[in-house]
Amino acid sequence: MAVAKQFLKSKPLAKVTFELSAEAVNGAKTVALAGEFNGWDAQALKKQKDGSYKTTVELPVGGEYQYRYVLDGTTWTNDSAADKYVPSGVSYDENSVVVL
Repeated sequence: MAVAKQFLKSKPLAKVTFELSAEAVNGAKTVALAGEFNGWDAQALKKQKDGSYKTTVELPVGGEYQYRYVLDGTTWTNDSAADKYVPSGVSYDENSVVVL
């Protein structure tokens, strides 16, 4: 799992690439990203040749954004490379957080 951040010089935005490794996918047929930045509406990640899944999202700099991955539409999992974790407020689970 990895989160890569590319800060734009022309705007107060960052291109954040979320990637889930083939090992972390653990045979799932679909992988999606849900977070505060998309209203927790799971958006599909694109499968890569190496079996990992990836997507890039532009987010405003200066904030913290909670997110989780959704495997096969039912299993929610955190990112082991997240900047930090916070209680979800919905269950005993925690959400991953990216800090920009």
